[in-house]
Amino acid sequence: MNRKKTKLLLFITIFFTTILFAAGAETGAYKYQAYTGASTLSAMQEANRMVAKKVLPVVVSINVETVEKREVPTMPSPFDFFFNFPGRPQNPNQQPQEKPKTQEFRSEALGSGIIVKKTGTTVYVLTNNHVAGNADKITIHLYDDRVFDAKLVGKDPRKDIALVKFTTKEDVPIADLGDSDTVQAGDIAFAVGNPLGFSSTITSGIISAVGRKADDRLGTSFTDYIQTDAAINPGNSGGPLVNIKGQVIGINTWIASQSGGSIGLGFAIPINNAKKVINELISSGKVEYGWLGISMSDPSEGIARDMGLTGKDGAFVFNVYKGSPAWKGGIKPGDYITKIDSHNIKDADDLLHVVGNLEPGKTYSFRVIRYNNPVNLRVKIATRKDEEEIIKDSKSLWPGVTVVGITKDIQERLNLKSNIGKVMIGAVSQNTSAFKAGLRSGDIVKEINRKKINSVMDFYRIINNAHSKEFIFKVNKQGTDVILGIVP
Repeated sequence: MNRKKTKLLLFITIFFTTILFAAGAETGAYKYQAYTGASTLSAMQEANRMVAKKVLPVVVSINVETVEKREVPTMPSPFDFFFNFPGRPQNPNQQPQEKPKTQEFRSEALGSGIIVKKTGTTVYVLTNNHVAGNADKITIHLYDDRVFDAKLVGKDPRKDIALVKFTTKEDVPIADLGDSDTVQAGDIAFAVGNPLGFSSTITSGIISAVGRKADDRLGTSFTDYIQTDAAINPGNSGGPLVNIKGQVIGINTWIASQSGGSIGLGFAIPINNAKKVINELISSGKVEYGWLGISMSDPSEGIARDMGLTGKDGAFVFNVYKGSPAWKGGIKPGDYITKIDSHNIKDADDLLHVVGNLEPGKTYSFRVIRYNNPVNLRVKIATRKDEEEIIKDSKSLWPGVTVVGITKDIQERLNLKSNIGKVMIGAVSQNTSAFKAGLRSGDIVKEINRKKINSVMDFYRIINNAHSKEFIFKVNKQGTDVILGIVP
């Protein structure tokens, strides 16, 4: 064999060897990747199973029965149609028409709950107030099919939380309560409960957001919410939202949906918002909230401009209840609350939550901004009354109005003259001295006690004058100047 043939044969051999090696390497890489992927999925699956094994036993099904009494009108005699026509003389011997009868109507509903504590033979189950708070009969179904009659321990409508209890000498599993303050958007989450009656259902998703606020119509302004896309449906209410460790981080409470079913917008009460409630309901059967005695909000653009608050966190005080902790502690209308003890106040909702969790009877340090200057105050917190009582006390609000600084946008939208004034009445609380004097929403405050009002700052400086026995307002009502006298 000559040299050329030898070189050719060697080249062909090397070429095909390289191709075969490359093909083998590629196949090996594929097998390695497939193996690695399967291992990862297997680990994820095993983690999910561990969460389910830990959580499912501590989630219960709650069946409730509610009895409602309604008046049912009695059926008139068919002959009345013919003989009791208008103008017909009444028979003195005729029996009077029977009064409506009272009839009981029973309704049943289903929800979920979390076993959170056992003391002796008493087992406590956490759920929503809208699940068990008004029930006449409560039945608890455990994961292992044991069934117990339960009783309501107490409820907190302001957070939509209720606690029920049943007794047993047998062992029951207890939920592991986590720390909802560490939850972040993007965290993996699992929702557990009994959606539409399908018991012991677990769904997964992520934390979509934290610190969500609810619609005011829910009446639960004393809590924020964790938002999740884990499927939540009717029947999930009261069940847990848990993290990858199987720890309860929230109580599934409501969904945003036009159809009534899950569209990936579920909301849970952070478990840290419920821990204090659990202990108080067990110890006393009720929950006490701290009360400051103010009406407040986030400052509008005009208020922030006039009061020098632009870009600053805090809550603006519009009114103070006379005789309230705020009144006694020196908080005034127009103050901007920025700090309570070591807690920096972010906004009005944050202030509401912080004050609500303060201990009644205890004194706290308040930092406020007053007319651009920091002021430190000491305020002794009281127990918050029922909402109906607070509304009745609205007559003691001072000054009884909210105001807004008139911005260029407001001026253009309301077609106001540029020289008409700088401060407008936003709202007036009924039964207050301001309401009785005739102040109304939309009035433009031009003068108080013959002093021109050029800003919101001017307004609050004058109405906070403790030496004034009466305040004479000059306001413009729909183009007409009117003089009104208000006695605080």
